[in-house]
Amino acid sequence: MSERIPLAVIGGSGFYEMPGLEDVEEVEITTPFGPPSDRIRVGTLGGRRVAFLARHGRHHTLLPSELPQRANFWALKQLGVERVLSVSAVGSLREVYAPGHLVVPSQLIDRTWGRPSTFFGDGLVGHISFGEPFCPRMRAAALAAARGAGATVHDGGTYVVMQGPAFSTRAESELHRAWGADLIGMTALPEAKLAREAELCYATLACVTDYDCWHETEAAVDAATVFDTLRRNVAVSQQAVRLLTGALPPREGCACATALDAAIVAPRSAVPAEVRERLGPILRRWLEAAT
Repeated sequence: MSERIPLAVIGGSGFYEMPGLEDVEEVEITTPFGPPSDRIRVGTLGGRRVAFLARHGRHHTLLPSELPQRANFWALKQLGVERVLSVSAVGSLREVYAPGHLVVPSQLIDRTWGRPSTFFGDGLVGHISFGEPFCPRMRAAALAAARGAGATVHDGGTYVVMQGPAFSTRAESELHRAWGADLIGMTALPEAKLAREAELCYATLACVTDYDCWHETEAAVDAATVFDTLRRNVAVSQQAVRLLTGALPPREGCACATALDAAIVAPRSAVPAEVRERLGPILRRWLEAAT
């Protein structure tokens, strides 16, 4: 493992080019799961080392279903990252969550398919606890940072993760509202699952860009609307990241940091050598805990 990096931010190009980031280097990492979405940009922000990863590639060339999430999180773990903030665009399924608002969601519903969502298999089984899909400490810290940045921000909400890349039909939008969901987007899964398996503290700062297509007086969402709203939200979201960097929660005692202790039931001696090599940074703490 290289240097300790307290925080990584996964987001769009507005975060990849974070103003105020000093001592910047771009790191290219080879993983057993192929290359990450892009080179990882590492620098110093407010006196702390922070990593930035352009989720869809710096030119937005990857579909949500094409994202190499296992490679992304393997690479972040290998770099020494401890916490991850995901900054992403979402549609609102509730009047109260208006375009331009930020939300720190608390729950997820998975409506994706065909996306590799675990590091396990091929020689090792792991069953992570996922009742609370976001790290409570990171959620609280992200919420405080967004408020400090002057954003209109909401605490909690259920985020439906759809497959994409097309947006919802009106019938789907109404179905998700009937389920009690509050937000809809395309990227929080399998990110949150892989972050938990990698024992990283993970939270999402969701930027509301539209009302999906359920709203009677608003036009149905399109990509131009989403990106226009995101561009207007970049400054306040970047300020939230700056504030979060200076007020990160402790890892000691956080269940995320030891998630594999209750997830893996196989004895450490039974883990095949090829699995130890493939999942080196993911398993390192768990394997060393026995010594």
